[in-house]
Amino acid sequence: MKRRDFVKAVGAGAVLAGGLSACGGEQSATAGSKAQDRETFTWRMVTTWPENFPGLGTGAARLAERIEAMSGGRMRIRIYAAGELVPALEAFDAVSRGTVELGHGAAYYWKGKAPAAQFFAAVPFGMNAQEMNAWLYYGGGVELWKTVYEPFGILPAPAGNTGVQMGGWFNKEIASVADLEGLRMRIPGLGAEVLERAGGVPVTLPGGEIFTSLKTGVIDATEWVGPWNDLAFGLHQAAKYYYYPGWHEAGSTLECLINKTAFESLPEDLRAVVLAACQSINLDMLSEFTAKNPAALVALKDEHGVDVRPFPEAVMQKLHAISRDVTAELAASDPLAQEVHDSYFAFFKNVRAWHEISERAYYNMR
Repeated sequence: MKRRDFVKAVGAGAVLAGGLSACGGEQSATAGSKAQDRETFTWRMVTTWPENFPGLGTGAARLAERIEAMSGGRMRIRIYAAGELVPALEAFDAVSRGTVELGHGAAYYWKGKAPAAQFFAAVPFGMNAQEMNAWLYYGGGVELWKTVYEPFGILPAPAGNTGVQMGGWFNKEIASVADLEGLRMRIPGLGAEVLERAGGVPVTLPGGEIFTSLKTGVIDATEWVGPWNDLAFGLHQAAKYYYYPGWHEAGSTLECLINKTAFESLPEDLRAVVLAACQSINLDMLSEFTAKNPAALVALKDEHGVDVRPFPEAVMQKLHAISRDVTAELAASDPLAQEVHDSYFAFFKNVRAWHEISERAYYNMR
C-alpha cells in the first residue's frame, strides 16, 4: 500500500513538473514572439519626385506614413526627395545596392537597365489605369514584373496611378505630323521612342528641371502628368498650347521599389503591411488625381487663358501606327521582354473587347 502510494506520488509530481515545464516553454516562446513583435525597423525611401510635390511626392510620403501606422510604429520610413540623397534617376540603383530599402518612381525610367520594365509603367495607346491594375493583380503582371527585377535584387509593387494624362505643353501648334519634325520634347519611356520615329527629339529630364528647360527654350514641349500637377509646376507660364489626350500614358502605374534582402528580413506580418500599404496608395493616388484634375483644368482655362486643344486625328493615327512597331521590336529584342509583351497584349485584347460594350458603351451613352 505504501509502495503504491509512493509511486502515485512520484507519478503525480512528474506530471506536475512536466506541466510546469511545458508552461514554461510556452511562456518562453510567447515571450520570444512578443520580443520579435516589438522589434523596430528604420528604413529610408528615395523618390524621383520633388519634395512634397502634389500627388506624386505626397503620395510617396503618404505611403511611408501608412506603413508606420499600419505597423503600429514598428516600421519608420525616412523620405528623401529627388536629389536629397541620390539624383532622381538613380533611385533604382540605390535600392538595388541596398543603400536604401525603398524607392518610389516609374518603371520606364529604368529602361536602360531592363527594357521590359517599360511595360509596367505605360504603353502608348495601351491600357488605362483600371485595365493595368486588372492585369497586374489578376493577369500575371506583378509576377512578370518580379521576374524582370529579380537580377537587381528588387521587389516591385504597384504604388500609384495618375490615370489618363494630358498630351503635353507645346510652344507651337501641332497641326500635322510635319510639326513633330525636330521637336525637342521631354518625354520618357516608350513614348519617347515613338516620338523619335515620328521625327521628334526626345529629351530625358527629371520633373524638377522641366519648367526651366521649357521656359528657356532648351526644349520645345513637355509632357508631365495632368492639370493638377501641371498647374502646380506652373507650366502654363512656359508654354501656350495644352494638348490632349495623353496617348503615351493612358494609365501610368507608379511603383514602390523594395530591396528584396531587406524585405525578407522583416517578420511575415510586416511584409504584409508593406505590400498592403502599397496597394492602398495605388488606389488612393488614382482617386486623388481624378478628384483634383477637374478644378485644376478649369483654373488653367478660365484664370490663365490656356489654349486646350486635341491632337489632330492624322497625328494620332501616325503615332498609333509607330507605337505598335516600337513595342513589337522591343519584344523581339529579348525573350523576357517578349513574354511580358505577349502577356500584356493578350490581356489588353480581352479587356478591350469587354470594355467596348461596358465602359466605352456607357461613356458614349451618358
